[in-house]
Formats: sequence, structure tokens, C-alpha cells
Amino acid sequence: MRRVVCPGSFDPITNGHLDIIGRSARLYDEVTVAVLINVEKSSLFTVDERIDILQTVTKDFPNVKVRKFHGLLVDFCRQNDIPAIVKGIRVVSDFDYELQMAQLNYRLSGVETLFMPTNPEYSFLSSSRVKEIARYGGDVSGLVPDLVHKLLIERLRG
Repeated sequence: MRRVVCPGSFDPITNGHLDIIGRSARLYDEVTVAVLINVEKSSLFTVDERIDILQTVTKDFPNVKVRKFHGLLVDFCRQNDIPAIVKGIRVVSDFDYELQMAQLNYRLSGVETLFMPTNPEYSFLSSSRVKEIARYGGDVSGLVPDLVHKLLIERLRG
């Protein structure tokens, strides 16, 4: 079975994330979306909320499962027999950072990292930007799944 992990904080999940997950699901037998537990970072949505959201918006991909993890991604991969990581790349600065991580991960564990260029439609998109736009009343519909749009408005605007 060909397995891969798509890691991230997904706070919130964007259509760019969903595009990478969906494309990975077409290429691999099993895709694990790994939600990072980062206790040092304040998040808009809790880890459990993000997992619920991800399970809902990926329900059309039967080979996608959602899990949370803490610590090193390569340890999560080793514990779950996942030999590869898929990372979406938007711009050159993403590549520079992710290449260094990929090389470290390979050195630590032999886990491969595969880079998937983001659909140009989403190349400007990040969770941070989405939250900022929504916080100031901007329209983020079309940038996030409908469920996320609804939850963002509820959370940020009351």
C-alpha cells in the first residue's frame, strides 16, 4: 500500500490545502492528514475542531484519514509506517524552507518529501491571510470550504 502524509496546522483549512489533499488522494492508496498539536501557538480553532472540520471536508475522499500528532513529523511517519510527506509549494520562499526541512527529515529518518506545486488559483493563499481578511470583515468565500467560511464568521464576528 502506498501511503503519504499531508501535515499542517490547518487553522483553518483552505481550498489550497484541500487541493493538495485531493490531488494526493488520487496518487496514493492512503493519505493521512496530520494535524499538528502546537501548544506554543494560539489557534483560532482547537485541534479537535480542526480534525472534525477536516473529516467533514475530505469525506468525498475515502482513502483520506485525519489524525493529530505532536513532536517530530518523522516520528509520526515511522510510528504509522508512512514513507513519504507531501508538501504544497506556493512560492520560492516556501521551497527554500521546505527543502531544508525535507533534507533534515531524510537525514533523521529516511522519510522522503515530495513537493507538489500549488494550483495557481491558490498560490497567494494561506491560513494566516484568510484569518486576517475574515477578522476585518473581508469576504473569504471561495478561499475556504463553505463549512469553514461559516465557522470563521461565527468565530470571528460572533
